[in-house]
Amino acid sequence: MKIITAETMQELDRRAIKECAIPGLLLMENAGRSCADEIIAGFGSTGRCTIMAGKGNNGGDGSVIARLLALKGWHVTVILLAERAQVAGDAALNLELLSGVEVHCCTAEGRLTALYREEIFQTDLIVDALFGTGLNSDVSGVHLEAIGLMNGSGRPIVAVDIPSGVHGTTGRVLGAAVRAHSTVTFALAKLGQMLYPGAEYTGRLVVADIGIPQELMAAAPGYEFLDEATMAPLLRRRDRQGHKGEFGHCLILAGSTGKTGAAALAANSAVRAGSGLVTVAVPERVHSILELKTTEAMTSPLPDSGRGYLTDSSLPAVVQLLAGKDAVALGPGLGRCPGTDAFVQGVVAVVTVPLVLDADALNALAGDISVLQRKKSGQVILTPHPGEMSRLQGTSVADVEASRISVAREFARSHGVFLILKGARTVIASPEGAVAINGSGNPGMASGGMGDVLTGVITSLAGQGYSAWDACCLGVFIHGFAADMVAALKGEAGMTATDVLEMIPYAYKKLKGELPC
Repeated sequence: MKIITAETMQELDRRAIKECAIPGLLLMENAGRSCADEIIAGFGSTGRCTIMAGKGNNGGDGSVIARLLALKGWHVTVILLAERAQVAGDAALNLELLSGVEVHCCTAEGRLTALYREEIFQTDLIVDALFGTGLNSDVSGVHLEAIGLMNGSGRPIVAVDIPSGVHGTTGRVLGAAVRAHSTVTFALAKLGQMLYPGAEYTGRLVVADIGIPQELMAAAPGYEFLDEATMAPLLRRRDRQGHKGEFGHCLILAGSTGKTGAAALAANSAVRAGSGLVTVAVPERVHSILELKTTEAMTSPLPDSGRGYLTDSSLPAVVQLLAGKDAVALGPGLGRCPGTDAFVQGVVAVVTVPLVLDADALNALAGDISVLQRKKSGQVILTPHPGEMSRLQGTSVADVEASRISVAREFARSHGVFLILKGARTVIASPEGAVAINGSGNPGMASGGMGDVLTGVITSLAGQGYSAWDACCLGVFIHGFAADMVAALKGEAGMTATDVLEMIPYAYKKLKGELPC
């Protein structure tokens, strides 16, 4: 699903009106009608509705909704947080068209609660038509009071285009925001509805066609939102005559004393994600421990001089292991030990197949990011969480979190890598500037080992022949999708990385429409 910024939506509106000669009044009518249709479909053909309207076009949409609901038999009240004289343009025309609908103007803070609290608290449904996607400053005064009343009413709220108070591009809450039961947005989904915290306020999202030409929407810059409909077509059908040699052989370089679990999770996840063969190579001192944790994956001890961690002295053995491998993962459980950075830098400089870098491999890169300029692989994938990302680019975690999309996109472009910035709504960026945002996953994934599972899944997909971009997108989505299935069965609290990796085959099956759950 394509998603766009608030600024892009404003440009689409402008072009539709100016270049395609579509009257703004028609766009407003279509927007209001789509909202009214959703209300009737969701709440019935009659009822009591209170519409909280602003003075702009969002309020104009509210007037259209009021007129159409009233014609269907609803009892509708409009509370306009402006004087009538302040309403202009198409919004004023639609306000004048209202007949048989109570319209109350309220601009004074405090009077809204005194005069209309009972109306708001006793209605069947509230429509939030205060602000659209153009809001860019904190809500205050009577509008802040209105948001508090709506949220405190306990009534279901349908937001027009975006919940009032949510920034349409960043998802930031501007002081306060409406917590909607559902949101009807127009033309295309907005970035602020998908990013947190805005996603928490949006509720069920409905994208309505209001008549903006498809060619304009297709040409508009945007981002890919990864959901079931987007990801299902990427899954390949496995050849009925296929054998293990046709589904990729992955090499996972991982582990150190006390951290063989990370290596095992990555290896076992690669197996579950469909690899034909998986080899996991660890320091020889911990090799016997790892063998107890893996069954389907093969293991290989790497020289470690009895230290229990890998250094550049292990590189000759790694070069030998690279023969016949289709993808390599580097990092889970490596540790931060003397010589580990040199090992990581040496691996990056010799691997020619798709290479996934995670965990301590990323920390090693942070010490000398220039090693990425010496990479041999044309498909290097980095999977940092915000803390690792901050170290990679020498900024604070707060800076990373404040600009997740731009941080990921610029780093991927400047270093020629694919970057997966993990977190709620993981961001995926390509060297060419493409950006995708993941729609799967839940807070239960905030536990140890989840990143190791993701590394195994992505490496497996790359080894099976998926392009780096598809491996990133599908891997991130399947990882979260499997976690969502675990949450549905067990709940979020106490979810483990092993729970998720064991659910991966079922996630594939469900994504293909073969699992009735």
